Amino acid sequence: MAIHLFHADTDEQIAATFEVMQQLRPHLQRAEYGPLMRSLMASDGLRLLALADGDAVRAVAAYRVMNMLYCGRALFVDDLVSDERARSLGYGASVIAALKDEARALGCTEIQLISRVTREQAHRFYFREGFGIECFHFRNKLS
Repeated sequence: MAIHLFHADTDEQIAATFEVMQQLRPHLQRAEYGPLMRSLMASDGLRLLALADGDAVRAVAAYRVMNMLYCGRALFVDDLVSDERARSLGYGASVIAALKDEARALGCTEIQLISRVTREQAHRFYFREGFGIECFHFRNKLS
């Protein structure tokens, strides 16, 4: 089978990313996933980059480009997940490499992402891929 990267732009392609994305975001429901992704694509410029091995999606990243005062144009990764049944096979690294290429092509000077402090295995992966910790991300949930 062939490994290929693609932007999930059609409803069918977006739906194909659901099972892997839900592993990171278990609150997502299949029926709402497509419309939610479409809404974020329209309002925020969100893109979905997927890696498939044959017919099975094995990794997916949701990202957007943002312009910020402190760093200029940056590619911001909202979500990055490799299928838990196929980890450590290079799928995540391939997606990161593709995101770096995409960022350069879009005139970005860096890639950013946020990862929960409890995701130690993911942190080791990000360090191997050249990411560093540069700040704290503060959050205040509003009721």
